[in-house]
Amino acid sequence: MPNGRAVLLLRRLSSGDSKLKNLNLNQSTNKESLFCLYRDFSSSKRLTTFGQNLCSVKLTRSYSDNIIKMSKTNIESATAEKPKYTNQLITEKSPYLLQHAHNPVQWYPWGEEAIDKAKKENKLIFLSVGYSTCHWCHVMEKESFENEDVAKVMNEHFINIKVDREERPDIDRVYMLFVMATTGSGGWPMSVFLTPDLKPITGGTYFPPEDRWGRPGFKSILLSLAKKWKENKAQFVDASHNIMQALQKISLVDSDSSQLVPGEATWNKCVQRYISIFEPHFGGFGLAPKFPQASIFNFLFHFYARDKSDPEGKKCLDMCLYTLTKIAKGGIHDHVSSGFARYSVDNDWHVPHFEKMLYDQAQLIVAYTDAYLATKEEFYADVVRDIIKYINRDLRHESGGYYSAEDADSYPYEGAPHKKEGAFCVWEFDELKSLLDGKKINETSYFDIFCDYFNVEEDGNISMESDPHGELKNKNVLIVYGSKEETMSKFEITSEQFEDVISYCTNILYEERQKRPRPHLDTKMLCSWNGLIIAGLAQAGQGLGEKSYVDDAIKTANFIKEHLYEPSNKTLLHSCYRGDDGSIAQTKEPIKGFLDDYAFLIKGLLDLYEASLDLYWLNWARELQYKQNELFWDDTNGGYFTCSTDDDTVVLRLKEDQDGAEPSGNSVSCHNLQRLAAYADKSEAAEGGDVERNMAKRLLTVFAKRLNDTQDGACSDPRTLALVRAVRSRLLAGRVLAVADPDSPAGMSDILLSRIKCSEVPTAYVCRRYACSLPVTEVEQLESLLDEPAKPAQPAKPAQPAQPAQAPPTHVPATPT
Repeated sequence: MPNGRAVLLLRRLSSGDSKLKNLNLNQSTNKESLFCLYRDFSSSKRLTTFGQNLCSVKLTRSYSDNIIKMSKTNIESATAEKPKYTNQLITEKSPYLLQHAHNPVQWYPWGEEAIDKAKKENKLIFLSVGYSTCHWCHVMEKESFENEDVAKVMNEHFINIKVDREERPDIDRVYMLFVMATTGSGGWPMSVFLTPDLKPITGGTYFPPEDRWGRPGFKSILLSLAKKWKENKAQFVDASHNIMQALQKISLVDSDSSQLVPGEATWNKCVQRYISIFEPHFGGFGLAPKFPQASIFNFLFHFYARDKSDPEGKKCLDMCLYTLTKIAKGGIHDHVSSGFARYSVDNDWHVPHFEKMLYDQAQLIVAYTDAYLATKEEFYADVVRDIIKYINRDLRHESGGYYSAEDADSYPYEGAPHKKEGAFCVWEFDELKSLLDGKKINETSYFDIFCDYFNVEEDGNISMESDPHGELKNKNVLIVYGSKEETMSKFEITSEQFEDVISYCTNILYEERQKRPRPHLDTKMLCSWNGLIIAGLAQAGQGLGEKSYVDDAIKTANFIKEHLYEPSNKTLLHSCYRGDDGSIAQTKEPIKGFLDDYAFLIKGLLDLYEASLDLYWLNWARELQYKQNELFWDDTNGGYFTCSTDDDTVVLRLKEDQDGAEPSGNSVSCHNLQRLAAYADKSEAAEGGDVERNMAKRLLTVFAKRLNDTQDGACSDPRTLALVRAVRSRLLAGRVLAVADPDSPAGMSDILLSRIKCSEVPTAYVCRRYACSLPVTEVEQLESLLDEPAKPAQPAKPAQPAQPAQAPPTHVPATPT
């Protein structure tokens, strides 16, 4: 857990209770999500003390006045016109950096040139971090970075640096830790102001160009900081020094050499936690926005497979299968073009944030393969085939490497003045009717069958809650709420006829989509994510008996060996790129591999060995493990750092122990080490697999205290937070809000809730004049109770004589428990 005093210090330093008290960027006034959500809900330090808002922020689409007005320039299409501006990003390979190469802002890539310039000119650094498929990164670019007036202020007073967070995850993690610590949430675009020696001062995520929504405008922030830096640099330097000390404390892992390897009790605790937060209606763990969270499936499938007769294990299997079925039927699954979007903004997995990430596809391949192996149901195997069809068709370089992502935004039609989110994916009723209504079966239109199965509605099937600003009005995102049996029965068709109808219709829609402008494709190829794809393909090849998938994995492994590996020193590179002519390109100074590159690739190679039985891949995995240990292992305290010591511009080395949207390098490494130990048990080496086995034990003991001490109880349960938000979002006269947390230390909950019996499900009571309602568990029920008009007070009764001691009253003022 993070150091409470360190957190407090950070907040005070950047939010107004310090010498820099006027630097509060006040981003939390409006709770609507104005940025691409932080992909790893658990940061490297699991900032639970101040990171809970990350899961409680209401995710909406985008504000209606923030449509991305984007001309077809930069890397997406050639133009005869010479750009008015060109900055230092023009020579970069990152698609994200190239998107900003013609901004009027004088951007620099991260590196010595920009840092030395900041020191020489004694200016603050403005660091902007994002990625090429990030919706709100595009918004801030169009509103601020293409605004000549804003750019003039930036160029005059700051050294401006752009970072692709996928290209430099080490830099992103350091400053994301700072932003989350000081604001309570994180996301992209990430905007951080640094001293010339790279220490953070203040920051946030998206900022509007002008003052609005209770937020200071970006231009106002720039001018205020420039003025204060000019007037009193010493205050900034002092504050930045204290901030770095606090960050270092937060980043420390509280390792304890006396800790034992977590045992059965820890496993069971984790299982009970997932059972308690399982969402029973549509599956998943927690409420909207809902992410697939593939690492949870890995754990639950593993728990089930240990003892298939265990009732708790059966619960784990049921939760996985139910959730994976709902995800596959949901709008987060692209029923026309295959693959999965990053997350859904609603509880039903219906309305997605439309970008597609390679790492999601890779991990979901594994999850659905496990589901197939556990059930032998062809439904799950079909989903695996669907994902692999997508990545091989749309994300693959001909040499075998896989691209990073497809954007959520695209032009709705050729020549459109601006992009819109989801334009490539959504459908209007009349459009579908014109495409599908001509063909019939048994006098029933294919169109009617298709609309019934995929819940297409004439005025669109997207609720206002999922689209409060009307960007998707009258649009349909295909989703299956029922079953094919229900549709077959309704239209009196056979299973074979149903499959023919759906296949015909989706093929028609796929061809129609190809006429639309495609979303931007991030053609950066990352070693880490390609390692995950190798693992997915190898496991799918084994589980489904598809040799072609194993062949795909081999081709990708060979791609990495050729383009992302330096045989002279046996090290990995982090990224390579598709050149303008389609060839593989590299930056002038290639980015060296990080922990995730080694850990994820080693995992992929071990899976590939098991799928191909070719010792070549096992031997390479061993070789890479030795190099990983050399570069990242902490000899003093144990565990792996996320980056090596090679780059002195990275001001803080972190250790990640939490699986988020991507798995943690330490957790993957722990499993890799145990597998390598097993392979080495009968080797000629005297120590056998003891070296790897002992390192795996050390990894587990390093993080054991944090895992065993985690009390992720009622106050942090997403369902509790949803109930609390219903209370906080209303003007209630004389409100008293309290929470009874069953995990609170003794004596800490001895308040007016002390007599409430805590249930397994978060429960709310609304009490007025010492009379409480019946318990409610749904947000809608609580909202109805809170919105009821207060009854007038009854005349006071005469005082009664004192009564002898008796049992506690049954009605106790209380709110969510």
